[in-house]
Amino acid sequence: MRTRRFAAAAALAVTAATLAACGSSDSGSTGGTITLKFQSLAFQQPTVAASKKIVADWNAAHPKIQVQYIQGSWDSVHDQLVTQFQGGSAPDIIHDESADIAGFAKQGFLADLAPQISGEVKSSIPDGVWQTVSADGKIYGGPTLLQSYVVFVNTDLLKQAGVTMPTGSTLSWDSFQAMAKSLTTPKHYGVGWGLKSPTASVLSMGLNFDGKFFYTEGDKTTVKVDAAEQEVPRRIHDMIYTDKSIDPTSVSQSGGDVLPGFYAGKYAMTVQGSYAAQQIVADAKPSFHWAVLPILAGTSAHQAADPQTLSVSAQSKHVAEAGQFVNYFLAADNLAAVAQGDWLIPTSAAAQSAVAKQTGGKDGWTATLATGSQLTEAPFQQVADYPKWKDQIATPALQQYFANKIDLATLSSKLSDGWTQVGG
Repeated sequence: MRTRRFAAAAALAVTAATLAACGSSDSGSTGGTITLKFQSLAFQQPTVAASKKIVADWNAAHPKIQVQYIQGSWDSVHDQLVTQFQGGSAPDIIHDESADIAGFAKQGFLADLAPQISGEVKSSIPDGVWQTVSADGKIYGGPTLLQSYVVFVNTDLLKQAGVTMPTGSTLSWDSFQAMAKSLTTPKHYGVGWGLKSPTASVLSMGLNFDGKFFYTEGDKTTVKVDAAEQEVPRRIHDMIYTDKSIDPTSVSQSGGDVLPGFYAGKYAMTVQGSYAAQQIVADAKPSFHWAVLPILAGTSAHQAADPQTLSVSAQSKHVAEAGQFVNYFLAADNLAAVAQGDWLIPTSAAAQSAVAKQTGGKDGWTATLATGSQLTEAPFQQVADYPKWKDQIATPALQQYFANKIDLATLSSKLSDGWTQVGG
């Protein structure tokens, strides 16, 4: 998810039972009124405003259960939560993402929300999304927003090259690579792709070819990098060095760093998280014409569903009331409002319909919303040591491969052998 930063997973030395006995210092009751602390990581101004309105509307309708909005940051949320859980001071309602809460859930720091989630909300969100926030029949986070990886295209450059705009629900990787070659000229590259932090996109899009990377049998988890897992990194590497359709300079940049070159016509296409549409709308000139292509597909178009989440601290003195607020936040109108601020896909079908209606499908919304049906649980999301492997092993290894400093066989060995160093 956008701007998230995973710190190395920390060992939580204090047990959940001990901390629960201490109680949470972040909630209280005064004069019969319960006050719940809600730590939000929203940072786009429209999303902050939408989140604060949800809180205000809740408070107006629930005078005895008041929610206090606290601003947090994606950059520090993991380490902050480790410290808060250790000290018994975690907020009642916690904004995070599914890949990060798995470890906290397994250690008993998050409450089961199943009793609070309504049947209407439960049925409106796909089972595959619920699986990313569930374990042992319990729900540890209410899934709110999703991102997919999509291809943005400069439609003027497409027309100049005589390349037909793709139609249909998916775009094959073969067709994408052919388009990139056709759109590469002495004046511009076919693709600018910011791969400074490549792991999340490679593992998510690896599902296009059923690349799982993480395999669990019983209590043992291993990392395997066989033909299926090699497909996406190999194709990207080929586009950089064989086809020469990806600008090699862009590979060392972040996605946001690549966007100005996209506006300037340096690249005909760019692969980004779907949320980049918000920045394109805000920063590109009105004369810049762009579109979102159908989602990339190999043997399937699946990508990892790693939703933003709202969880409740097991240390909270008011778990049931906090869970009620999470259920309220998941209502279709509320999800539609925060989704439009972040240009992300709301998890529920009802909220997606609301966004489609409210936006008229403009600015890439039709194609972006369509990708939501392809998002599903990925194996890495249930692995507690994934953040450590990602930061210490996978990211530097993929960077080396995309810089042509190691070959595919060496990359594969580094990814699999590295797991034994951090979690295997």
